[in-house]
Amino acid sequence: MVSTGDTAPTFTATYKGSDHETFDLEEHLGDGPVVLAFFPGAFTPPCSNEMVALQERYDDFEAAGATLLGVSADSAFSLGAFADEYDLAFDLVSDMDGDTIEAYGLSMDLADLGLYGVANRAVYVLDDEGTVTYAWVADDPTNEPDYDALLEAVEAA
Repeated sequence: MVSTGDTAPTFTATYKGSDHETFDLEEHLGDGPVVLAFFPGAFTPPCSNEMVALQERYDDFEAAGATLLGVSADSAFSLGAFADEYDLAFDLVSDMDGDTIEAYGLSMDLADLGLYGVANRAVYVLDDEGTVTYAWVADDPTNEPDYDALLEAVEAA
């Protein structure tokens, strides 16, 4: 599992929506802190709550110069609909093959929901060099991060 002080695994994936645009984490490093918010599944209540909470603080992240990104194993199409449903101003990234989720040590199964190889809920703040300056991983994927602590970490990065 990726921890504070580690160099974050870089990755390429697909942005939300139907255009299949390629996302590359390395292109976002060096422009201020990067926040990676991994979540198990679009449209599930805890994930919706988390993404809405991040959206409510979006101006604070932007004021701190941060790039905020949601990451899940959902398809780009699902993430596009999810972002539209909740009017999310930040990008969501589709990791359908699970390589990124696996690289961060977050892969889990939620058999009761029929979800396999999805991301545990976790938030990482990366500095300009890609070093993890803040890491939070849920003990239970229904838990949400401490948003105030997350913003403090972003402002300190």
